[in-house]
Amino acid sequence: MNRRYFLSSSIALGAFAAVARLPVAAALCQIPIGSKEAQSNDLRSKGNGAQSSPHPDPLPGGEGAASKSKGIKKVIKTDAEWKQLLTPEQYNVMRQKGTEAPYSSPLNDIHDAGNFECAACELPLFSSETKFNSGTGWPSFWAPIKRENVREEVDRSLGMTRSEVLCARCDAHAGHVFDDGPKPTGLRYCMNGVALRFVKKA
Repeated sequence: MNRRYFLSSSIALGAFAAVARLPVAAALCQIPIGSKEAQSNDLRSKGNGAQSSPHPDPLPGGEGAASKSKGIKKVIKTDAEWKQLLTPEQYNVMRQKGTEAPYSSPLNDIHDAGNFECAACELPLFSSETKFNSGTGWPSFWAPIKRENVREEVDRSLGMTRSEVLCARCDAHAGHVFDDGPKPTGLRYCMNGVALRFVKKA
């Protein structure tokens, strides 16, 4: 085989394979191209369905770290009640586990001090102190305000294994957490902006 033909064919095949993965990796799965997850599609999650968090201790003590659960009173509503309370986009993401378009959330550009609450029940989920620019197009954080305020479940949709992040009070889908974040936790909580509400500190 001609060496030049072999090289050009290999490059073309590699480019096609990369482009074929773009919609799933970037638009649906909230996984940045070139990340560990995009290459392996495996977050080392174990078991089926609900489970304890694979990320038990984001920080050693204090806010944003694992803490003893004080018991969060659940908010339970019927599907009809959620439809009345939420916008169609919020309902799609928070109750049907949809994903908003990347770079569509105004929360990406918020850099003020404050908290990001669940848009459905107002439970504080993340602090502006842990927000960072992940380059993915979704609001990202390296730790929750309190470990007890979010819960995780194994998500095996779209042919991969991920860790889904939900509000601990109302079970609203917020996004996913990945193991490619910055220090000190190494985690990236990649959230849908429509699932959050920013409350600026006075």
